[in-house]
Amino acid sequence: MIHVSRIFPGYVFDLDGTVYLGENLLPGALRAIMTLRALGSHTVFLSNKPLETRADYAEKLTRLGIPTPVHDIINSSWVLNQWLQSEAPGANLFVIGESPLLNELQEAGFQLTERADQVEFVVASFDRTFDYRKLQIAFDAIRAGARFIATNSDRYCPTPDGGLPDAAAVIGAIEGCTGLLVEVVVGKPSPITAQALLDRLGLPAEDCVIVGDRLETDIRMGQEAGMTTAAVLTGVTTPDILAASSIQPDYVLEHLDALIPPSAG
Repeated sequence: MIHVSRIFPGYVFDLDGTVYLGENLLPGALRAIMTLRALGSHTVFLSNKPLETRADYAEKLTRLGIPTPVHDIINSSWVLNQWLQSEAPGANLFVIGESPLLNELQEAGFQLTERADQVEFVVASFDRTFDYRKLQIAFDAIRAGARFIATNSDRYCPTPDGGLPDAAAVIGAIEGCTGLLVEVVVGKPSPITAQALLDRLGLPAEDCVIVGDRLETDIRMGQEAGMTTAAVLTGVTTPDILAASSIQPDYVLEHLDALIPPSAG
């Protein structure tokens, strides 16, 4: 096992496939995070999955033995909310997503509508209730001039049983029928999310490590933002995927506790 060479002031941890899988912490996660905190590092957590609120993620980590305040969680629905607040506060949205995302946007003052002629933004997200009716509304709204944005572009979300089709499936369906590409995806690897993380850490990128199980999102975003990157082999990325990829992290970890240099114990 290759250990990271030193302790950094800030760490960004992906969640699914990195810190936990389903309802279980992955090997080394508890020791790594609690040791880094004890050594004075700031830890924040990141998820592209908009099926739960920041409070839900904080509660889950705390329940699993990693006490975490809500403000140390960054997820794609929160980043979307912040981006829309700066771009078009109070806009009319048609959101293909689930209740946590819809509720968060409504609470922030956005108007949710299924009237295609009133929609200003079509928002594509992870939605296990996606159907032809929703696709038709998105199609009609975009053809009428609505902007097309998304929370994230993950192809699937890892689960103990394999995975769930994610927002990329919804994006692909809308792109396929409209002939238009999604304009903005706010979730990782977007620089929008990278900046939100650095703002929360209050540190320059060179003082931070991002740790995740996806090369095309976690590692790519970290590299483009100037962070040190560490890929963990407990989720999506396998040694074969790593060997075939043009995206190569600074470190490859079997488990999260390889983040702790032997000298730091």
